[in-house]
Amino acid sequence: MAVRACGLIIYRRLQPAPSSKAADSIEYLLLQTSYGTHHWTPPKGHVDPGEDDLQTAFRETQEEAGLQASQLTLVEGYRKELHYPVRGKPKTVVYWLAEMKDCNTEIKLSEEHQAFRWLKLEDACKFAEYEDMQATLKDVHQFLCSNK
Repeated sequence: MAVRACGLIIYRRLQPAPSSKAADSIEYLLLQTSYGTHHWTPPKGHVDPGEDDLQTAFRETQEEAGLQASQLTLVEGYRKELHYPVRGKPKTVVYWLAEMKDCNTEIKLSEEHQAFRWLKLEDACKFAEYEDMQATLKDVHQFLCSNK
């Protein structure tokens, strides 16, 4: 059976300059792990017994980034499932999309992560080394830009 993890792709909208497009004001939150290859990823983690997937996504976001569910707005209509092997075993990761209510809210990292960054799409894709994560970020961005 596949290992199951859930998380939130979190974004914030900055005040766009009058001349810029709304899409240019969107930044995504990525956390850098303090273990392994120190890869960058949205907050996510394994589902605990008795928890549903969305509860896991919010719990992991609180544990890893210090963000409460009340500080986020879940975006209706977006859910993405990724499937990939980790150390030879199948893994499923389910992501939802959430917007920061206040773009200045402080991020408080757990010991699992050593850094965080708010990144525009192009930079977020550079930091997220995995192709499926890059594709997911682009998919999210397209979703947000087409649903203003």
